[in-house]
Amino acid sequence: MTAGARFETLIFELDGPIARITLNRPAVLNAYNVAMRDELTEALSAVRDDSDVRVLVLAGAGRAFCAGADLSEFGTAPSPTAARRLRFARDLWKLLESLPVPSLAALHGYCFGSGLEMALFCDLRLAADDVELAMPEVRWGLMPAAGGTQTLPRTSGVGAALDLTLTGRRMSADEALMRRLVSRVVPAPELSATVERLATDLATADARAVRSIRRAVREGLDMPLSHALGLEARLAEQLRVEPEIQA
Repeated sequence: MTAGARFETLIFELDGPIARITLNRPAVLNAYNVAMRDELTEALSAVRDDSDVRVLVLAGAGRAFCAGADLSEFGTAPSPTAARRLRFARDLWKLLESLPVPSLAALHGYCFGSGLEMALFCDLRLAADDVELAMPEVRWGLMPAAGGTQTLPRTSGVGAALDLTLTGRRMSADEALMRRLVSRVVPAPELSATVERLATDLATADARAVRSIRRAVREGLDMPLSHALGLEARLAEQLRVEPEIQA
């Protein structure tokens, strides 16, 4: 796949070591549908398989990051539950979570449902001060089905996860920062530049150190502390005795 590859629902760009995926259905606030699922799978696979990519930036075009699932598709399936099962049949979220490079989500406007779940699989979430986050599925007799019931408590704790998922209420940028759902909040006009600076910093950092840090944090989270400390020590020693080979 080449830089600037054409898709119907997103924009995929390669800029040296930085890959950018922009959700691009602005007329419907980048609502997530089957076509977007398929195209995201293709674009993320390209990021995974490109050894020159050092960081991924995920953003949304227009007035929102992603307003959630496209409800207009529910009517074409036997039931909302069946439609949702079809929509998430591919393990897109595992693909995003398991990328070998750090991922940044640039959040603005609406970040609801599937949009928030997508962002939670990224390593870092930078938010504009106008962002609103919500998990509204309960209001339609559904539940988050793209990892939200698991990523939310791991990110912000059980209380905040249940608050969002049981009430469907909207959360402001300031509260999201307080609840650790986002890494930083910046004025909306500064979001793009802030994300680009961070992406450049990550892209130019020692790639092996970045990979080792991500592995220690991610794998260590599900280990007993003594095992996690052992993993950290092994990875640190490996970096010390096996410095990165310069091209």
